[in-house]
Amino acid sequence: MPKRPSVTVLGGGSWGTTVASLAARNTETVVWARNPDTAAEIATDHRNSAYLGDLPLTESLRATADLAESVESADVLVLGVPSQHARGVLERVAEHVRPWVPVVSLVKGLEQGTRKRMTEIVADVLPGHPAGVLAGPNIAKEVVQGFAAAATIAMPEQRAAEMLQDLFRTKRFRVYTTTDVIGVEMAGALKNVYAIAVGIGDGLEAGDNTRAMVITRALRELSRLGVALGGDAATFAGLTGMGDLIATCTSPLSRNRSVGVQLGRGKSLEQIVAEMNQVAEGVKTAATVMKLGAENGVDLPIAREVDAVLNHGQPVGDAYRGLLRRAPGHEVHGEEW
Repeated sequence: MPKRPSVTVLGGGSWGTTVASLAARNTETVVWARNPDTAAEIATDHRNSAYLGDLPLTESLRATADLAESVESADVLVLGVPSQHARGVLERVAEHVRPWVPVVSLVKGLEQGTRKRMTEIVADVLPGHPAGVLAGPNIAKEVVQGFAAAATIAMPEQRAAEMLQDLFRTKRFRVYTTTDVIGVEMAGALKNVYAIAVGIGDGLEAGDNTRAMVITRALRELSRLGVALGGDAATFAGLTGMGDLIATCTSPLSRNRSVGVQLGRGKSLEQIVAEMNQVAEGVKTAATVMKLGAENGVDLPIAREVDAVLNHGQPVGDAYRGLLRRAPGHEVHGEEW
């Protein structure tokens, strides 16, 4: 039997470590963690207590804080660092990685300033390396615990997606394939903004009806922008669209929803961010999403309310009032909220 490709995961946070633990069941895998203590704990104790508590990881998973060592013999790179650090990490990787090694992004965010997706950053920094994304409704702790879950791997070529699919698939973690890289990336980035919107409603105790309304209209809103940017409409009805939106908007373990809940309960954004040990991508993505909407002629009323609270001083109690003032149009074909 031919040797399976070795995998290096860049990023020792909750999801990066989880994906590394999944891959380690199937092939030789190493995770790079910036913090040497985190790398040592993963390597020796098979735990990542800072992000995943006492949950056990696959024992064959290796870890290092040496970036060059982690990538120089990798057959597949997995990018699992926050979006605003992705370019810097890839620039450090560039001189050590072998040519043509595929890069799979786990990052659900957009680069500030450039408004680029992670695969576009890969193309900038590592030209010639096939780039795709693995995403879905995946709460890291539940996946590590072995609860059934699913994701989609998107690569520009179907054959490449199928080859990488088996590296991450287990009996309880199903991995589907697609070639819609743009749609999967945009769905993953956009849903975080809408999870903050839902969290605000939960923090304000707006009720289940309001939550269902916002999630449903958010799906419509992010789908319109995603399609305008080149994504396939069908993608947004699948795991990386509707599935991820539901999980992120409803799970008590969702970081972005938690930000919204705490805003709704009266905490300041500065206090919330200072108390978090992980990144809530939606906080940085909201303003970027509004710029993308303006550039592509797509109205984003829900995202606008989130951006107004996060970046323009709007009182959180007024977050839904702008939406309610808008007259509803046709549910499917209308442009209105």
